[in-house]
Amino acid sequence: MTKFSLIRHGSHDVIDHILVGRMPGVRLNSEGRDQAARIANHLSRERVDAVESSPQLRAQEMAKPIAERFGLEISISTGMDELDAGAWTGQSFAALDEDPLWSLWNTNRGAIRAPGGESMLELQTRAVDHLVCVASAMPDGHVALCSHAEVIRAIALHALTLPLDDFHRVDIAPASISTFAIDRDSIEVIALNQPVAS
Repeated sequence: MTKFSLIRHGSHDVIDHILVGRMPGVRLNSEGRDQAARIANHLSRERVDAVESSPQLRAQEMAKPIAERFGLEISISTGMDELDAGAWTGQSFAALDEDPLWSLWNTNRGAIRAPGGESMLELQTRAVDHLVCVASAMPDGHVALCSHAEVIRAIALHALTLPLDDFHRVDIAPASISTFAIDRDSIEVIALNQPVAS
């Protein structure tokens, strides 16, 4: 059985204001860096065999103190990258609320695609495939993996056999840990959206 600690990146200055997506250069702020340090301290209570990160800078910054704590290199995983939000990237949520397609996206994630970007099903498929691949290479390992809310949410929905349209039932807060176990192709949810105490 392979254990995955999936960690959403911590706070940054435009969180909850702009759909950042794959915008370059978005870094953790001081609160986010404190959250990263707390996550590393929390995980130090157990063995971690590998540290992975989405290609996004904020996720890599989240992974850095974990990797340093365990003396490991960070492996960059494109399979765990943020949703490609296409034309919505960098737009404020206030502006998106005026877009009818955005409203459809938020009621029908199983069918709607971000304009010029990817669908939630494509995101879910690549993320789950990545975890299964890693699990086959590390059948008894524990992987700490820093990623994004939509990615972790999509994996949780798959593991819980819930449709993508039920995305609102799975909350993934900044700097939370969601734990999954993979045995062959079976994905089990151990814990979701666990905060780490300061």
